[in-house]
Amino acid sequence: MEFIRGLNNVKPQHNGCVLTIGKFDGVHKGHQAVLKNVIDKAAALSLPATVMVFEPQPEEFFVPTKAPARLSPLRDKYEQLKEQGVNRLLAVSFNADFASQSADEFVQHWLVQKLGVKFLVVGDDFRFGKNRAGDFAMLQAAGKQYGFEVVSTQSFRMHEHRISSTAVREALQDSDFKLAEEMLGRPFAIQGRVVHGEKKGRTIGFPTANVMLKRCRAPLHGVFAVRVDIDGTFYKGVANIGTRPTLNGVRNQLEVHIFDLKSDLYGKPIKVMPVAKIRDEQKFASFEALKIQIQRDADQARACF
Repeated sequence: MEFIRGLNNVKPQHNGCVLTIGKFDGVHKGHQAVLKNVIDKAAALSLPATVMVFEPQPEEFFVPTKAPARLSPLRDKYEQLKEQGVNRLLAVSFNADFASQSADEFVQHWLVQKLGVKFLVVGDDFRFGKNRAGDFAMLQAAGKQYGFEVVSTQSFRMHEHRISSTAVREALQDSDFKLAEEMLGRPFAIQGRVVHGEKKGRTIGFPTANVMLKRCRAPLHGVFAVRVDIDGTFYKGVANIGTRPTLNGVRNQLEVHIFDLKSDLYGKPIKVMPVAKIRDEQKFASFEALKIQIQRDADQARACF
């Protein structure tokens, strides 16, 4: 799958496509139904099936503290869309300049002149352009004027319409990981490369693999029994997702203690899948109290398996 980062990297060879625009957060089964139809339409027209997403997502740009928790950072989204068979991913940099352009400019300059859209799929609630002036009806009118068809994702989603990113987030918040998996079509996972931490865990016999969470908000918080995929081999463990208040942490990160593994994981990509929630994250009076609780968490996590 070709990846285009930023509209400034759209080249003449990218003119002509079947395009869908959206967040595609989680690339759940509802999204997958839309994408299958987009890909089928693109094949019928002998054009690349192209997905346009915004980074950051508009809510993350305008109101980052209130933006929905991200299910899929861009790297994960790339892999998930590639797996579905999408030909091209265009990640538009959502910034003040982009947000200030008019809806007409977006349609004429980008959709028509640069991308040469022949078939467009968007949600019927899609709004775009300065002051959110552009809407679905405007796109349909533009399609008639410039010769491209516009359809709603709802008409492409069919029986999967009840599945949404919001529903997946709610399932995760309820620790209903089976329901989340059913909606996603795969287990929910947080993945990333292991980075160096403060190494406090190893001093008490609980070394952790640390992954920084590159999202405004994480969809999970607390302590969980987890499965960990390392190079295709699965391990069991216990993980904390949060800011580590006892250690006065401020940045969201994932810390996972992998049972019965002593390998050096620094720099390695890992995939962590929650199995059961053990407790909420909390601040303890001392590091010694935290140590006692970590042992209890580990024992409880082992019991989950």
